[in-house]
Amino acid sequence: MINPVRLFMLNVIKTKDCFKARFSCFSRQICSTGNCRRFLEGWICMNKNIKRLLEPGTRLYFVFLVIFAGLAFTFNIKVAAAEIAITILLLVYSIIVTRRRRRELESYIESVTYDAETAKSDTLMNFPLPMVAFRLDNTAIVWGNRFFSDIFGKGKLHFDTRLSDLVKGFKSKWLTEGKLQYPELIEVSGRRYRVYGNIIRGESDNSRDFMGISYWLDVTDYDLVKEEYENSRPIVAIILFDNLDEISKNLPDRVKTQMQNAISEKVENWCSDMGAIVCRYDRDKYLLIFEQRHYNKLVEEKFSIMDSVHEIVSPSGIHASVSIGIGRDGGSFEENFNFAVLSTEMALSRGGDQTVIKNRFNFEFFGGRGAEIETRTKVKSRVMANALSELFRTSGQIMIMGHKFGDMDCVGAAAGICCIARKMGCRAHIVIDEKHNGAESLIKKLKSAEEYADTFISPQEAIMRADRGTLLVVVDTNRPEQVEDLSLLMACNRVAVIDHHRRAASYIQNAALTFLEPYASSVCELVCELVQELVEQSDILKIEADALLSGIVMDTKNFTMRTGERTFDAAAFLNRAGADTIAVKKILQNDMDDTVARYKILQKVKRYRESIAVAVIEEPQDRIVAAQAADEMLNITGIQASIVIYPTENGGVIISARSIGDVNVQLLLEELGGGGNKSAAGAQIEKISLRDAVNKLFAAIDDYFED
Repeated sequence: MINPVRLFMLNVIKTKDCFKARFSCFSRQICSTGNCRRFLEGWICMNKNIKRLLEPGTRLYFVFLVIFAGLAFTFNIKVAAAEIAITILLLVYSIIVTRRRRRELESYIESVTYDAETAKSDTLMNFPLPMVAFRLDNTAIVWGNRFFSDIFGKGKLHFDTRLSDLVKGFKSKWLTEGKLQYPELIEVSGRRYRVYGNIIRGESDNSRDFMGISYWLDVTDYDLVKEEYENSRPIVAIILFDNLDEISKNLPDRVKTQMQNAISEKVENWCSDMGAIVCRYDRDKYLLIFEQRHYNKLVEEKFSIMDSVHEIVSPSGIHASVSIGIGRDGGSFEENFNFAVLSTEMALSRGGDQTVIKNRFNFEFFGGRGAEIETRTKVKSRVMANALSELFRTSGQIMIMGHKFGDMDCVGAAAGICCIARKMGCRAHIVIDEKHNGAESLIKKLKSAEEYADTFISPQEAIMRADRGTLLVVVDTNRPEQVEDLSLLMACNRVAVIDHHRRAASYIQNAALTFLEPYASSVCELVCELVQELVEQSDILKIEADALLSGIVMDTKNFTMRTGERTFDAAAFLNRAGADTIAVKKILQNDMDDTVARYKILQKVKRYRESIAVAVIEEPQDRIVAAQAADEMLNITGIQASIVIYPTENGGVIISARSIGDVNVQLLLEELGGGGNKSAAGAQIEKISLRDAVNKLFAAIDDYFED
């Protein structure tokens, strides 16, 4: 006797291919087209298998019974007749029992199938999340449950409705890219949804039969809490008035009080709409604490307080200016305050009259287009000189390094540091690539002196000599990526930085000494002030005085640019120390080939925005020649800034920029990864074509003037 339960299990196992069409995956059941056809085909297949399973080998039994009955006729007719009758009865009985069991089994399977189909259908329709299936090619909706209909309203959904019509900008590209989450939140009727999904396959392998199924999760409450958390995060700002002493100098106390009150009123009016905490903790400093929700508005206004403060003018005609340091995105109030302090220092080192924002990753800059605010004093130079001398005394050896392709200002400053080191009994080395630099004539003059016989060394030799007691003095740059050799910078534990360029977002950190004055004409001017404090005039070599003066002359363009009172003081000191202007002129002379190359560049000059002279050169150029050409272009009437752009031999582009007017070329080239100061800046872009670099340059110029 066949066990019905066992029979059913055997049938299920042997007919799994027939059931596959009926019992598919959860997502595929949404697509109901063809379900009835697949059900009938599966049912016919299943009936054939049931019939085969319910009659396992019975035909063979009956064949043997008939054979035995036939043999019995040769012995006994009555026995044979009895056997035939019994065989017929067994056959009839077997047929009756088999048909009854088949009907029972079919009824049971049908019941199970119906229950499974009903369960799946109810599960899909009553799934607690809104669900929708749509075509990938045109986002046409194929099916959606009632919860999805409730989102948009039942009246808005019909046969040819597309998701892209319901949600503007909705595309299925995120699914085809293998993503499981829609890239942004979808807002419908004031509710916000996070959409997840996957791709399902239709009846055929045709790409048109692929569909997407998405699940819409209402995250409105969560997102509002998150948004409120982000908006309420604290931001700390320090407002520092750059030139309060200058605008109130020699004024009666009554006028000073009026100007301070005017400044305070400007700050209070600016903060009135932010619900901020404002605290004046010094005569020229304010502490400001406000929430993140007001930050974007301040950025859009480009920190209008700076323009508002400019309206305050002293009786002598000096406009007030302010520097703002902002710290945000810190883990605590203390960290944000430290960010604000660092931002304030950055703003002052870049010349003041600007806003600097520091977060956990980088700096942002606003303003800084005005003239630098001179905060340098004799007292500061004396303090820096004493600090430098102390570093010299506690160092085993001294190495001096400038920027790549060192120029006259860089090498001249290095010679001044060597003079200080010699006076203090220390041995100093100048680290420079003697094959690639812009001061060959000056280096040749210095090497002719006995004191400089073994002073110049290569970066590779410097790394071999460096140890824990080595002091590295970096001159004419404050950016680690611009130094002659970055590995040497990283190998030295003690570093001193002396520079006249504005501090950039990337700068040498954790320096033991930083003497950074963007108002100075050159780094040679700064080093000259240190020499005055530490070295007797008679101890300065004539070639060292010439070297320092040549750096000043080159960077000031013969005392015509960025020249102040302190610049002439330094030049006068060097003249007394033996500097010869004729010798300096010879050091700065160019050969015939360089002169011809410079004028070839000038032939390519074209105006851009009327006041910008741009020369696009399609062949690699000598850096010094290109810089000199940029200087020459400033002699053109009506030109405020000049730019020379040319390719390098290794697939990059170099840009050299100069300014004589209100255009701040440092801010201009910072957009291209460069730096410098207001009147002279440069940039080097790697792995870019000349055409693309020119387009980027023009876009940066447009952005500069539009701002």
